Amino acid sequence: MVMFWVALLAISILIYLLLDGFDLGVGMLFGLAGSEAKRNAMLGTVAPVWDGNETWLVVTGVIMWGSFPLVYAMVLSAFYIPVVVMLLGLILRGVAFEFRGRARRSRWVWDISFVVGSFAASFMQGAMVGALVEGLQFSNNDYTGGTFGWLTAFSALCGAGLCFGYALLGACWLVRKSEGSVRDDARRQIPTLAIGVLAFLVIVFAHALVEHLPILRRWVERPYLFVFPLIGFVAAMVLARSILNRNDYWPFHMVALIFVSAFATLALSFWPYMIPFVVTIDEAAAPHASLAFMFWGAGLFVFPLMLLYMLVGYRIFRGKAASAAEHY
Repeated sequence: MVMFWVALLAISILIYLLLDGFDLGVGMLFGLAGSEAKRNAMLGTVAPVWDGNETWLVVTGVIMWGSFPLVYAMVLSAFYIPVVVMLLGLILRGVAFEFRGRARRSRWVWDISFVVGSFAASFMQGAMVGALVEGLQFSNNDYTGGTFGWLTAFSALCGAGLCFGYALLGACWLVRKSEGSVRDDARRQIPTLAIGVLAFLVIVFAHALVEHLPILRRWVERPYLFVFPLIGFVAAMVLARSILNRNDYWPFHMVALIFVSAFATLALSFWPYMIPFVVTIDEAAAPHASLAFMFWGAGLFVFPLMLLYMLVGYRIFRGKAASAAEHY
């Protein structure tokens, strides 16, 4: 039961990163669109799926709350401010998405809100991951790091890095789903965003070496972890080739593969800890009776149905997207 719920938690996090990742990326790039027609075309690529993408964040929270309540309590105690800011950003995005379709004179307000909400949610997600990698202060399963203990130069760097990563994923999504000037603009943005992601990875690795972060020991103890960066490197080469060949299909899939390899590297570096080097999976798990009870409902029916809904939805809305106005 414990391994089952660990697997579902990992799958839900990964699905959220990929789906809401391109969604948030499009939101950040939205501010660079030079005309109303381009903005409508960009929104048209995410209009059918954006609210379903965010549902996977709820799934992640529910699984953690029900299956690993100790981690839920400890992590939320440390991350109250970034979680609240992230949720406010997601709410602002949703409100702006709907309101701008009806607004006329105030549409610019909702356009800015859509961009700001996307940046806020993306940055806070990256900052929380960075704080976990760097390490938080806990004592007897209680957070003792203070209100802003999560905010360091390293966590801020990770927040900016995830913004670049999501924007790269969003640009590749626009190449895949749009046509004309929107696709051409996104294709031109991909090299710059890719360089930003690469620079972030180099700086993070250098910081880990200088500060002797504990996670580096896992790379020495587990050399198989180098397989995943190798996969990411191959995906980056295919990405570069697909951009040079002006291919619309492969860029998004290659950046998604880079995200998968990065997630696998991070997750296996933490294993068997839920909170790195503080709480293990077995220590964090709820009683077996609780895990088994949830299995017959959420595990056996709700999660598979959500996967099916997601697959059917993306199947129906495959191909190039229509404008946002046609969805409302």
